[in-house]
Amino acid sequence: MANISRRGFLGLAGMGAAGAVGLGAFGRAPWGTWYAAADALPEYLAGTTLEAVATPLGGSGYRTLTAGPGWPMVVRGELAGAQSGREERRRVLASFVQLTDLHILDAQSPMRFEYVHPFTGSAFRPHETLTTQGLVSLVSRINSLRGGPHTGRAFDAVVTTGDNTDNKEHAELGWLLTALNGGTFIPNTGAADRYEGVQNSGADLYWNPESSIQDMYKKAGFPEMPGLLGAALRPVTSPGLRTPWYSVFGNHDDAVSGTLPNGIPLLENMYTGSLKIEAPNSEQARAIGSAASSDPSAIPALLSALTTPPRVVTPDASRAPFTPRQYIAAHLDPANTGPGPVGHGFAPDAGESGIGYYSFEIAPGVVGISMDSTSRAGGVDGALGEAQFRWIEQTLQAGSSRYFDDGGRPVTQSRTDTYFLLFSHHTSDTMADLTPDPENPGERRYTGAQLVQLLNRFPNVLAWVNGHTHENRIAPRPGATPAQGFWEINTASHIDFPQHARIIEVVDNADGTVSLLTTLIESDAPYSVPHGDFSATGLASLYRELSFNDIHMEPEEMGVSGDHNTELVLPSPRA
Repeated sequence: MANISRRGFLGLAGMGAAGAVGLGAFGRAPWGTWYAAADALPEYLAGTTLEAVATPLGGSGYRTLTAGPGWPMVVRGELAGAQSGREERRRVLASFVQLTDLHILDAQSPMRFEYVHPFTGSAFRPHETLTTQGLVSLVSRINSLRGGPHTGRAFDAVVTTGDNTDNKEHAELGWLLTALNGGTFIPNTGAADRYEGVQNSGADLYWNPESSIQDMYKKAGFPEMPGLLGAALRPVTSPGLRTPWYSVFGNHDDAVSGTLPNGIPLLENMYTGSLKIEAPNSEQARAIGSAASSDPSAIPALLSALTTPPRVVTPDASRAPFTPRQYIAAHLDPANTGPGPVGHGFAPDAGESGIGYYSFEIAPGVVGISMDSTSRAGGVDGALGEAQFRWIEQTLQAGSSRYFDDGGRPVTQSRTDTYFLLFSHHTSDTMADLTPDPENPGERRYTGAQLVQLLNRFPNVLAWVNGHTHENRIAPRPGATPAQGFWEINTASHIDFPQHARIIEVVDNADGTVSLLTTLIESDAPYSVPHGDFSATGLASLYRELSFNDIHMEPEEMGVSGDHNTELVLPSPRA
């Protein structure tokens, strides 16, 4: 959830197929230059959005999806011009996949605020029982690809840029790690033999798939699907990634519901308790939703004042919230190594130190810097502490033969140049929460704008890759000279439609420029299956279909052509 009021309350009845996908679909002009229609498509395009894209059938109401035409490649030259013949000259340096905002979710947890969804759409999603099935299908897609679609290079890494869990529960973390590393797990908490969440509450507020109740979702065209909830709780088997993967913190991995401070006793107890609030009156729900964004300290009193009786559910200790140190320790557990590396980027002592940032080699000469942009005081947006900010600066200096000091003066030194890509959950414009870190209250905090200024000092920085907004968006971040620019690459979530991940290939064009080739991918689930198909692939397909039909679906999260499959050109630091 990028913001407590991020998503509007809207229906889809009037949105035609052209309003869901396509070129310049939502009123913004396309960026860049199209490849000519006669150009040969990349050799390895199969399985990517260069080949096909989920597209709705019909013009209104609840719609199924089909395979629509693939999206073309857009060359973006805001930072450097694209020179002819570069495809034949270029040398591939690295190839990796970004996952983001997976939101692996315990849909039955008592510590949830589903009832505020009329005011904060991301509080409840009709497909939220199927997050694990959707992730496994995405893992299978990545494994099926022979490499980057433009270079064919096998993936050097997979980086998941935060909000890997939805509500920082140990159960959610266990499902995430097993899905990425491989194995079988049961995506269920509470009672072993039944579903105990809002989707069989009988409340008009939610989609009740196994009931004939005409809830607000059925009135929008959602079908009945008897047997769905039971199928969603069956064991799930994941092949696990075949590529080493790295983990980045998001606000949902660090704060209660991704929004609230940790340590509030009432909320901490609700996680493992037996009382689930399902349908308070709308004014009470509105007050709680408002307090979550403006005054979290008021929430205990508001919850205690509720007059609607809660539902009694089966308590479960596995729902207990984890701390940042416990999150790191779980990654460092040898049982969770999977395809590697041990710790998935976190340093061996990070479980004790709590340091959630690190650097890692993506490929020879290409280094990733994983940042921890979350606020340990809770809250949706982020910032960086002084120690981390200075560590980033020192890491960039150590891999740069030339850079600019904070006064704009060039500095040269004897160093082997390294290409840098930075990863965080938050974007440059969602890092302005300067609330002090409870563990280091006197430490200065730095905003996203200040980080952009720092990165502009280092020509070796190629890109800052992030998530959080659930939106596909790519923007140039020019510096004072052409050499000082970099690209900010923001990718949509894998819980809200369009449920994308992104391949990024780094190539040296051997003409004084470097290109980042970005390609969006979807899971390998079929675009449509009969609604009674509750197989693993059927549930993953339904996960996508329901996300498209979600009454809170935000079309702008798709982005436009220049945010999809792109070639991002910039000057080579080694020119």
